Amino acid sequence: MAKGAIAAREPMMVPVVAGKTYWWCACGLSKKQPFCDGSHTKTDMVPVEYQAEKSKDCYFCVCKQTGQEPLCDGTHNRL
Repeated sequence: MAKGAIAAREPMMVPVVAGKTYWWCACGLSKKQPFCDGSHTKTDMVPVEYQAEKSKDCYFCVCKQTGQEPLCDGTHNRL
C-alpha cells in the first residue's frame, strides 16, 4: 500500500478522550495534522479511524510512513 507525503519528521502527541473517534490523515496533505481535513480527496488515499479506548496521550505518526497506522512506530528515525 502506498504511503502518504511526509508532513513532519517527528510524531505529534495528542491527548485523546475515551470513546471519541479520531480520523488520522494518511495522505500527509492535511493542514490539521495529524488529523484529516479532507485534502485526501485529491488522492486515492482515505483517512484511518482511531477509536480511543481510554483517555491518554497518544503519539500519532506525522511522517506517514509508520507500520502501525495511525500511531508512531519510530520509522521517522530512519528517514
